[in-house]
Amino acid sequence: MTGGSLLLQSDLLPEALDISFKLAPSILVIAMLGLFLTIGFVFRVADTENMWVAGRSIGNVENGMAIGANWMSAASYLGMAASIALAGFYGLVYVVGWTTGYFILLIFLAAQLRRFGKYTAPDFVGDRFNSDTARAIAAVTTFLIGFVYAIGQAKGMALVGLYIFGDYGGLIPGLDGYQVMVVAMMVVTVGYLTLSGMLGATKNQAVQYVILILAFVVGLFVVGYTNGYSTVLPHLEYGMLISELGSEFSEPFASSSYYLWVATTFSLIVGTCGLPHVLVRFYTVESERTARWSTVWGLFFICILYWSAPAFAAFGTDLYTQNVGATYGDPGMTSAASEVIVVLAAQLSGLPDWFVGIVAAGGIAAAIATVAGLFIAGSSAISHDIYTNIINEDATQRQQILVGRLSIVALGALTTLAALNPASSIAALVGYAFSLAGSVLFPMFFLGMWWENANRQGALAGMTTGLTLWSLPMINQIVPTYIGSLEAPLSAGLATWMPAIGSALITLPVVFVVTIAVSMATDEPSLETKRIVRQCHSPEPMGQQETAEDVVADGGEDVATDGGRAVDDAAAEGDRAVDDDETTEE
Repeated sequence: MTGGSLLLQSDLLPEALDISFKLAPSILVIAMLGLFLTIGFVFRVADTENMWVAGRSIGNVENGMAIGANWMSAASYLGMAASIALAGFYGLVYVVGWTTGYFILLIFLAAQLRRFGKYTAPDFVGDRFNSDTARAIAAVTTFLIGFVYAIGQAKGMALVGLYIFGDYGGLIPGLDGYQVMVVAMMVVTVGYLTLSGMLGATKNQAVQYVILILAFVVGLFVVGYTNGYSTVLPHLEYGMLISELGSEFSEPFASSSYYLWVATTFSLIVGTCGLPHVLVRFYTVESERTARWSTVWGLFFICILYWSAPAFAAFGTDLYTQNVGATYGDPGMTSAASEVIVVLAAQLSGLPDWFVGIVAAGGIAAAIATVAGLFIAGSSAISHDIYTNIINEDATQRQQILVGRLSIVALGALTTLAALNPASSIAALVGYAFSLAGSVLFPMFFLGMWWENANRQGALAGMTTGLTLWSLPMINQIVPTYIGSLEAPLSAGLATWMPAIGSALITLPVVFVVTIAVSMATDEPSLETKRIVRQCHSPEPMGQQETAEDVVADGGEDVATDGGRAVDDAAAEGDRAVDDDETTEE
């Protein structure tokens, strides 16, 4: 093992966490991973319909559970409690931002996207704006989001894996214990995903939700009762602890600025509405009604954990102060310890190893469930949107699935390499992905669904602007951490007013203005595109496999979207000659 590896391990290992092999938790986690592989094998796919959208056969409760597991990543299970433990009131930014985003999804996008009825997020962008270039930009963005988001999940799995399996540093030459665990966990995750596709991933996510939520909630109740923090409902009783945890925990914005809180919250809200692995869940259901209800169920399942995380953070913070040292001040709790505060709280409570192992297993289940959604979305962007729609339009289903599986392997390899030396905390890494989704994809989904005059030129200008602006704070704050000769941030002023974790507060309004201005200055979309958009807001139900495009192609009626009268078909035909001048970009 090199000196650099030893230094890295000491930076990443949480103090006070018992890193040793534990038989009962190991058996539990190995059995859990074996169950995931078995489900993936049983529901393995052989066609693209099941590979990307699970045959549009998922019910609302099952899809709600899958949404919950898909959403509640290591950032929710570990990172959110970590943020609250270190930053107190400020850490609630994640609870507020992520929950609010789902209400916007429910009201403005869930049913409409299902009616549009494509396979992937880039599929929607490419077809809505009649542009293969826009499709390619969206696909690259989707892949990039999956990559950045998954780094935090790999880190979370590895940290929890160290508690359960111990330190195997040197097992792979040149890698320390944390890095070996990153490789091991990612190999298992990639293995079952390449086999199962969206159908198997959805079935697994429903199981993973049950595991993670039981582990989290039961762990919270037991920790609270064992230490005398709570008796009946820790979600309400933990308030008695707050005054004892110090001003850093209880005072708003004691550790960060109000502006950063607003910027981060905004980015998390709009990023939620632009995440491809979340939006694709609306394509897996049979109807727009199911899409709406699955969002409601998903929000309920998510809130169970979100209501619990602040209580777990309070319990863990107090236990750390009692048993390890001062949580705040110099040196205080390290970021590494905060990121396993959920597991640490159970351990410091003197609970049996097997019980702490259950809590830890929930963290692994949460991370794997989210990586599954991310990798399916990323691989479908490469296989379906770039390879099949742009490179090889005559690709067979076998070729598409092969490219998709190779994309999962490539995404897994890139994520593993980046996670060996992560640049930030789990929550921050996820925040960067949310800023990207909110800057590039959310404006296209929202304007594409709610403004029929948004066109190809506007979309291309908006997406390019969003990518460029998002890159600036990333280069300013994150890139220097990988270059020894540079100190981050390169510009303190840019980091203050356009932070990487909350950059969408600046980028989103600019992208909206650019997209609208360019669309108004250029030709309107074709009448057929407008009719498809109107059909997405129709009150008339559609069949399980039917899409708005199918209805319009079959001569379905135009539907007024904002209380206006329906477009007269005869008049529409008279206007078609003008609108048809705009052709689909090749």
